Amino acid sequence: MAKVPNAGTLLLVDDEPGLREMLSILFGREGYKVSQAPGFASGRESILNSPAPFDVVITDLMMPDGSGLDLVTIARERSEETQVIVMTAHSTVETAIDAMKRGAYDFVTKPFATGELRALVEKAREKRALLGENRQLRAKVARFEPGELLGTSPAMRRVTDLVERIANSKSTVLITGESGTGKERVARAIHAASERASRPFLVVNCGAIPEALLESELFGHEKGAFTGAVGRKLGIFREADGGTVLLDEVGELPLQMQVKLLRVLQERKVRGIGEAQESSVDTRILSATNRNIEVEVKAGRFRQDLYYRLNVIRIEMPPLRDRKEDILPLASAFLSRCAGQHDKDVRGFTPDAQRALAAYDFPGNVRELENIIERAVTLATSTQLGLGDLTEEVSGAAGQPSPSLVSLPEDGCNLDDVLGEVERRLIVEALERTGGVRTAAAKLLGVSFRSLRYRLQKLALDV
Repeated sequence: MAKVPNAGTLLLVDDEPGLREMLSILFGREGYKVSQAPGFASGRESILNSPAPFDVVITDLMMPDGSGLDLVTIARERSEETQVIVMTAHSTVETAIDAMKRGAYDFVTKPFATGELRALVEKAREKRALLGENRQLRAKVARFEPGELLGTSPAMRRVTDLVERIANSKSTVLITGESGTGKERVARAIHAASERASRPFLVVNCGAIPEALLESELFGHEKGAFTGAVGRKLGIFREADGGTVLLDEVGELPLQMQVKLLRVLQERKVRGIGEAQESSVDTRILSATNRNIEVEVKAGRFRQDLYYRLNVIRIEMPPLRDRKEDILPLASAFLSRCAGQHDKDVRGFTPDAQRALAAYDFPGNVRELENIIERAVTLATSTQLGLGDLTEEVSGAAGQPSPSLVSLPEDGCNLDDVLGEVERRLIVEALERTGGVRTAAAKLLGVSFRSLRYRLQKLALDV
């Protein structure tokens, strides 16, 4: 493993000086700022009095003056982002489960290979960094009302209201809808608004994991349970104990896994591959699918009893084409975010671009809208996004100019007014595309700078 500059802070708690020194040298080379404590009391003192919470704590389980399990509790009470790894020469399933319930990241049995511990610490550090990012995101999200995040159309207000009412329920929730409608976002909103918000929120894409690995991913396995099982794995249901699991694309879950999932829902117990005993879990299960789950049940591809267990509360995500009033507010929000991320001075849309966005059906829903805006901002050359910045599919949705501008209405028209409006629209768009640079706008329109200046005065355009 290559050295990671400023990898983070790490506390080693063990009554064996030789082991502490060896691990201190090992992780110091990896870029960690390492502190040592020779026992429970000094470890507790270090955790409570350090200027900032440690990123990772590695503690022995049994020490002369106290238990490493109590240090897990103390470290997690100081900061829920601190990841604690427990070492012991006396490994049992019950002890491991107790450590995990107290909030430990993982459990390693002495003697261990240093490579195994290094990999474990690196994963713990990554999780610590992710939790920090999530905390910052939640702080940012907390500044907005749920409706502003999800949309303000009547359809989305109903979704937002339901999220708020079910957040603290223990009931399972089935979120359905087309791809890209925001099913995972709604699941995260449920978790964030619940009393479980400080505990893990983990997502499993049931269609993306090979069937041979899915059981281990969900339920875990014992060390040596099968070829390649070089260490214990708790599985996602136990890793998220006290928190929430989203089973994304649950309609693609193999029938054999459906049976095992049904038992988790019924008994709230899991048993990993090769484990002799079941262990209890307190994990809320949400699921999402873009399939017609009722059709899957009738076809025999999805168990009816599992469907009833998952479908206690149903949230149907409406497609974006059915809530067009959300398109422009969402587009503006994505534009603002992308402009900040890419350090671009892009502040809005031209009228034509707005009309095109509002007219497009967005078969890829919110995800497609977000991708289109990110692409447009990345390539933008002016302060406003125009038709030319959007994809051909979106710009084509604007259609041809209004019939009143290209054909004679039955009751006639005022030719000067119609021509003046066409002229006004084209001049404004040219100036918007060029960021207000009149010489460039004149070139786009095929007229001289003096001609453009005259037309601006004639049309009283102050742009």
